Parts: sequence; structure tokens; C-alpha cells
Amino acid sequence: MVASTLDEGGKKSDLYGPNPKGMLILANDGRYTIVLLRSDLPKFASNNRTMGTPEENKAVVQGTNAHFGTYAVEGDKLVLRIEAATFPNSTGAEQRRPFTLTGDELKVIVPVASGGGTSTLVWKRAK
Repeated sequence: MVASTLDEGGKKSDLYGPNPKGMLILANDGRYTIVLLRSDLPKFASNNRTMGTPEENKAVVQGTNAHFGTYAVEGDKLVLRIEAATFPNSTGAEQRRPFTLTGDELKVIVPVASGGGTSTLVWKRAK
């Protein structure tokens, strides 16, 4: 998977680091799930996810994004109706994202990314 962001000033960055991990599931029944995360997330020293330090929690919040809901394809747009998200401001939103599908590669543009700017996500079909 590839995930990059172009900020308002035209600077490109890898929001989820140089080797992001993620999964997009588009089920036949119109349901979807997206999980994105940095591959270098820190382990919590406490070994307890509810006892992270402020720095550990910040790294996880800034280095992950997940949501689920229903989807539809309308022309060249992937329409996501978000039921719940780790970024709560997205919960209940409908997002229309331009996409292209070439062979086993799905390229999705997020025109207004939750972290600012415009994001491009490139997904490869699992074998």
C-alpha cells in the first residue's frame, strides 16, 4: 500500500511513514472497512493499551486511522458512508472519493484529508 499527502503548500509527505500498513475491505454486501497505520508505531512501555504515556498515545493517534460503514460506486467516485471512525469528526459523514482501478491496483484520492491537504491511497488486491 502507498499513502501520501499533498499539503496546501504543495509539499508531499508520507502521513503513515515510508512503509505504511493497511487494509481496505470492500465486501459484496456494500460494507467496507479501512485500517491505516504506520509500521513504526511505538510499543507501550506499560504493555497495557489503556496505560500509554502522552507521547505513546499521541504517536498512535497521529499514526493510525480506521473507519467502517457502507460504500457505493457512483461513476468514478467511491462513496463512503462512515458509521464510526477513530477520528470521531468523520463519524456520520459521507465522503466522495475519485478513484481509478487498473488491474489489481485501486487508487483513491481523498480530496480533503482529516490531517489536512489531499491524500492519495494506492491499494493492491490481496492474492
